[in-house]
Amino acid sequence: MNKKVVVVGFMLFAIFFGAGNLIFPPKLGFISGEYFWPAIIGFIVTGVGIPLITIIAGSFDEGGYKAALKNVHPAFGVIFLIAIYLTIGPLFAIPRTGATSYEMAVVPFIGGASKMSLFIFTLIYFGISLWLAINPSKMVDRVGAILTPVLLVSIVLLVIRSLFIFSGHAHTPTDTATFTSGTGSFFTGFTEGYLTMDAIAAIAFSVIVLNAIKDKGFTKETGLMKPTIAAALIAAAALGFIYLTLGWIGNHYPLTANQLADIESNGLDIRTYLLTHISHDAFGIYGKILIGLIVTLACLTTSIGLIVAVSEYFFEIFPRIPYKAYVVIFTIFSMLLANQGLNAVISKSVPVLMILYPIGMTLVLLVLLSKFIPTPRLSYQIAMALVTIVAILSVLSSKDVGLLHMPFMDHLPLKAQSMEWLLFALTGYVLGLIFGARQPKIKYN
Repeated sequence: MNKKVVVVGFMLFAIFFGAGNLIFPPKLGFISGEYFWPAIIGFIVTGVGIPLITIIAGSFDEGGYKAALKNVHPAFGVIFLIAIYLTIGPLFAIPRTGATSYEMAVVPFIGGASKMSLFIFTLIYFGISLWLAINPSKMVDRVGAILTPVLLVSIVLLVIRSLFIFSGHAHTPTDTATFTSGTGSFFTGFTEGYLTMDAIAAIAFSVIVLNAIKDKGFTKETGLMKPTIAAALIAAAALGFIYLTLGWIGNHYPLTANQLADIESNGLDIRTYLLTHISHDAFGIYGKILIGLIVTLACLTTSIGLIVAVSEYFFEIFPRIPYKAYVVIFTIFSMLLANQGLNAVISKSVPVLMILYPIGMTLVLLVLLSKFIPTPRLSYQIAMALVTIVAILSVLSSKDVGLLHMPFMDHLPLKAQSMEWLLFALTGYVLGLIFGARQPKIKYN
């Protein structure tokens, strides 16, 4: 394989390999019990497969998804990208880095969470983020380039050690309120994969990967898609290995009733609790210290990178406000949200992700179809309009939100699998083919 492609593959892995994502597979493994395999496969589909397909599809057009979104409407494209950048930025992903760092690096050593310790930690954490984001330099990239391999090696060592420790343990008891069948467990894992936010982030960052491919000497004439696919497969293999093994360890990690009661009574997050205590069991107190330190530093570089990316994007579309003002606003807002705690940040992100993911997956589906079938703009417009409406109504009528009472939403096809949007996407696409037959066609070579 071309060495240049391997370099891009590891760069792509580093983009998606956020330290915060490490906390999701162990919990899914722990609660899925006997349904671990369908659950983790569903998680890998959305946590690994869809983001990398998104990257590949983004290479079809030199303009990436910005150009594809213009096929719907320029205003829709701007609004959708703003929603994505806010989601992977100050609304959820950036606060999650701070809250995760606190749970991993502070809580295990002070005996429990408290509002004061969280505030002090986030004040320091986001103060450093602000300082470095206002003056972005190569230092952050260099630190990230060092931390990513160190974190990866640490996780591999943790996995190897844990496989020996827990290989003789039976799987954990199944959460029977959530996991009742193999099919249902797959789709539960599928929607849990939304929490990584990688699929929607891939839409925003696909241009970065495309530019990296071009910087390695590949051109439109020599072909951009093949090296992109090869790089994506490298990243997919690494991510899939980490998610699968950490999920398996969580599935075999024994928590006593007293430990579970302790987690609940102290307001701890079971995701970070599992990862911290797995590290402790594998390598003792040094394992807990090491994983806490590395995860915190990795989260910090992610936080700085996201603050810079979001601020640059908003400065690009609203240049009247200075870049540094965006940095200050987004950093302060992220710190305030991080002080709600990790559980609150994650739970509040779910309704937003349940809207953005169907829209994003529909966009990728349309681009993929346009690679093989000449597609009129009307197909993009009808499909995206229908999916947007259905996704919003599904969330508003859900039990968790409950702002609208629409019982008929519960009877939509594939509703039980949280895939009700798919039928509307395909229907909109076909209607566009029929009524837009005389329109100019979109066809990616």
